[in-house]
Amino acid sequence: MTARFNLPDVNFAEKSAAQIEADILSRYALATGQQLAAADPRRLFIQSIVPIIAQQRVLIDFSAKQNLLGYSAGDFLNHLGAFSDTERLNPDAAVTTMRLTLTEALSQAKAVEAGILATTGDNVFFALPAFTVPLGQSTADIEATCTVTGPIGNGYLVGQINKLVKPLAWVASIENITESAGGADIESDDPYAERIREAPESFSVAGPGGAYQYWAKTASQTIIDVLVWSPSEGVVEIRPLLVGGEIPGTEILDAVFAVCSDKKVRPLTDNVQVLAPELVTYDIALTYWINTADSSISTSIQTKVTQAVEDYKLWQNSKLGRAIDPSELITRVKNAGAKRAAATLPVYQSVESYQVASDNMETVTYGGLEDD
Repeated sequence: MTARFNLPDVNFAEKSAAQIEADILSRYALATGQQLAAADPRRLFIQSIVPIIAQQRVLIDFSAKQNLLGYSAGDFLNHLGAFSDTERLNPDAAVTTMRLTLTEALSQAKAVEAGILATTGDNVFFALPAFTVPLGQSTADIEATCTVTGPIGNGYLVGQINKLVKPLAWVASIENITESAGGADIESDDPYAERIREAPESFSVAGPGGAYQYWAKTASQTIIDVLVWSPSEGVVEIRPLLVGGEIPGTEILDAVFAVCSDKKVRPLTDNVQVLAPELVTYDIALTYWINTADSSISTSIQTKVTQAVEDYKLWQNSKLGRAIDPSELITRVKNAGAKRAAATLPVYQSVESYQVASDNMETVTYGGLEDD
């Protein structure tokens, strides 16, 4: 168990069975003046209870650490969150905006009950709420919600959700006009602990940047990073970034705006704006070589290098304002087992705080075996 937030590890109880046995034998010798031989029944008895004591020490250490934010997990972490009124975020369902195209413009307003379902045909469904199509309109844009929570509903591109489960005579077609996003499982321990740590920022109204960051993250557990800055007097600009470097769609931006513009959160004079981060694209062109001495495991190294490149892209794309750094890519590839790596792309490039790097074209070439 490693502490969060780069805090040093602490231990509340010695857990080594060998050390516990040595301590007991030392204390016994000090009290009686006798050194117990290896076959002495009294020593064998001590050895029989050492595992019990060691297990108790493990439980003592674990229990004590659950009172510390750096280690706490599960329900123990929920109790720590209660001190600052910070609850774990519940699972969310993905959302998208659906456009219904009618067979003809309506001669009068039409009220539609909730329950219309749309799908791509893969057994993932999006439900529309009750809505009204105004007089004279031939289309209606409605926010739809996935019928199950979690990330399963994320990532449907524009136009993919285009089938009605139950055809409607007055609807000519239906399709999503935004990429579905926002679906997430129940908030995991590490991001929840981070929000608990940031909770004191919320004790004030959201004047400080940290307070806006705290409140923005409560809109969705898919938000991994938030920029808060003031481009002009009285204006607060918020730019959220989603897990994996995904750019938030309209639905997530609207949810963040709703939270951060609430009258209990926003200072009266703040004009809150919520925008998507700007993309700075980069390409990868990398060649790597493996040491001849490692030829027997070259296939394994190639697999690890492929994963290292994927890990680099995730690292590069997961923080606003993170400069595009090819040295990080080369380091990760060499740590994966490559003897040498040469990257012509990307080149180092600074990224503004309101921007995020996004990978584009990728060419990774295995250059073969190479001697020292």
